[in-house]
Amino acid sequence: MAAKQTSSQRDDEIDLGVLLGTLIDHRWLIVIVTGLFSMCSVAYALLATPIYRANAVVQVEQKVPELPGLSAISQTLGASSSEATTEIALLTSRTVVGHAVDNLGLLVKVTPRHFPLVGNFVAQRYTPAQPGAVAPPKFGLSGYDWGGSTLDIFQLDVPASLQDKTLTLVAGRRGAYTLRDDDGNVLVDGQVGESASGHGVTIQVKALAANPGMRFDVVRQRDLAVISRLQQDVNASEQGKDSGIIALTYDNADPALAANVLDQISETYVRENVERNSAEAANSLRFVKQQLPNVRRDLEKATAALNAFQTQAHSVDITMQTKGLLDQEVAVETSIQQLRMQQADMERKFTPRHPAYKALVQQIGQLEAQKAAMEKQVGKLPDTQQELLRLTRDVQVSNETYTGLLNQAQQLDIARAGTVGNVRVIDKAAVDTTQPVKPRKAVVVLGGTFLGGFLAVAFIFLRQLLNRGVEDPTVIEQLGLPVYASIPLSGHEVAISTKEARHRAADGRQYLLAASAPADPAIEALRSLRTSLHFARLEAKNNLLMISGSSPTAGKTFVSSNLAAVIAQAGQKVLLIDADMRKGGQHRVMGGKADNGLSELIAGQLDISAAVRCVDGVEGLHFIARGKVPPNPSELLMHTNFTALLDKLMSSYDLVIIDTPPILAVTDAAVIGHYAGTSLLVVRFGLNQAREIALAKQRFEQNGVTIKGAVFNAVERRSAGYYSYGYYEYKTAE
Repeated sequence: MAAKQTSSQRDDEIDLGVLLGTLIDHRWLIVIVTGLFSMCSVAYALLATPIYRANAVVQVEQKVPELPGLSAISQTLGASSSEATTEIALLTSRTVVGHAVDNLGLLVKVTPRHFPLVGNFVAQRYTPAQPGAVAPPKFGLSGYDWGGSTLDIFQLDVPASLQDKTLTLVAGRRGAYTLRDDDGNVLVDGQVGESASGHGVTIQVKALAANPGMRFDVVRQRDLAVISRLQQDVNASEQGKDSGIIALTYDNADPALAANVLDQISETYVRENVERNSAEAANSLRFVKQQLPNVRRDLEKATAALNAFQTQAHSVDITMQTKGLLDQEVAVETSIQQLRMQQADMERKFTPRHPAYKALVQQIGQLEAQKAAMEKQVGKLPDTQQELLRLTRDVQVSNETYTGLLNQAQQLDIARAGTVGNVRVIDKAAVDTTQPVKPRKAVVVLGGTFLGGFLAVAFIFLRQLLNRGVEDPTVIEQLGLPVYASIPLSGHEVAISTKEARHRAADGRQYLLAASAPADPAIEALRSLRTSLHFARLEAKNNLLMISGSSPTAGKTFVSSNLAAVIAQAGQKVLLIDADMRKGGQHRVMGGKADNGLSELIAGQLDISAAVRCVDGVEGLHFIARGKVPPNPSELLMHTNFTALLDKLMSSYDLVIIDTPPILAVTDAAVIGHYAGTSLLVVRFGLNQAREIALAKQRFEQNGVTIKGAVFNAVERRSAGYYSYGYYEYKTAE
């Protein structure tokens, strides 16, 4: 039990040596993919349109000094510390950004047509000989901009159906142009500087500099979409906590446009701020002017009443005692009147529950109490003195109130005209045209190179994870199949097995590796298999050797043909039979055609002497091709003629090797396996999965056929693990 747990833990562990070996084995794939990504990154860094960043700085100060006559309110409310949070929202508001969009004409997007891939790169590097010059068309392609082409549209009104649609403006001669829709239909023919209309479209081009035939893409964008996009692109952030310094940035391919956008936004923002701050003074001034006529009327009425009383009383004078009371009452009443006007002004801004409003009401109540106390003293005076005091008081209070309102109106008017706001532009928009912010070439190249390497490594590991083909012979042995030999992948055989070589093999030429490259490591491995089979066949019931596989492309044809050759080269008489009567290809390896073979022998249409062929270059090796493809291969193999044929052949040869179809595809191998004294299963490196091998072994056992062992074919050299031990060519020096 402990041994099983230890084995499981080892299976779950990550073998860094194997991972490193996998990367080394696929190093050329990693180098190629990384190189391609690196070259694409360099091309993008060179060809991409540079993006420039405009910067501006705005300062938000504390509130400006309070308006005249309202100092008590400001003292009650207190002053705000930092306005940056609110002002950032105002800076990027739709109202402010919308003004910039309208003033700069950003609703119309104009893009010159450039030649694909390299046209923009060429146009950006064009240097005009004189201002306004346009680069001549290259290669006769006048429809593209090669540098210097400009289009300034003053007005473009289109129906709703054409908004956000790409229109094409084609430049003509002498300032003429044609505007077409996306289907190529002519909408307007116009002239620079003149307004033109047609099909619901009105356009006025302010300036046009382009070669005749040059095309511009023109889009009339929706207002809200442009404003929303610009709100997202303009970045406003406070520099330091509660510093009141707001930094503005905006990125655009046109550095002049980027600077103009920030200038428009900052200027509009400052103007809106001034108007917002001066609105309080304007409202107070409007209120004061509304009160002046009423106070003047009260003053005139009080003066007329005083004059009438004095005329009636024959110029009664006020005594010294009455004079003192008069001055006190006038002072208190004047204060009450001023506070009443402040109360009326505050009612437009605050609710009665506001602390400032409550404080003002309390102050008025105190003055009313003083006024009531003084009126008791006045009640003790003679009737004539009381009436004269009342009328004189009304005149003086009205006069002082009227004079105070006049002074306050002048002060408010001055304050309104002199309001400067609590924000100001510290740094106007500026752009460093020598250093674009995008693309950052070094970052792009390094990032692209890293991405290429990462994707290549990820692809290798993912393919390794998904491809669960056996790569270690111990896995096969754990399934109960001893591995008789591990045959390395042969470069010569790969060349022979190419599609072109297979076509050449149809001419009847021989492509036997054991004859053309006897020192190949794969042939040396087959000689090792020959030795192993010599001892394995000592207890076999006959000299019949069956070689099969679990699936196609395992390499059973290669193993059986070259194994037969190396055994024959050892001095034995060997017969190779291609029993794959469906898709057998031994005739392409040995040379000749597939006709006159096994199918004709079993059917009794051919004699053995006519079917058996000698193999050129390999003495003692004979070969029987598959013959014509029969309609019933499995039934032919179960016929008594096949049994009789094998009995005759086994007595004539030292070893008979039968190449059979894959067991998981058809049952032919199971039928032949009953006759064979020794059966081998070919497993291809990295192709056949462990479950597939186990299923093939089980399929044979269900049919009463015992697989003696396995041949591990096409083993590739690895940098780590068992299969890192390769085979080396060892031959006599010349």
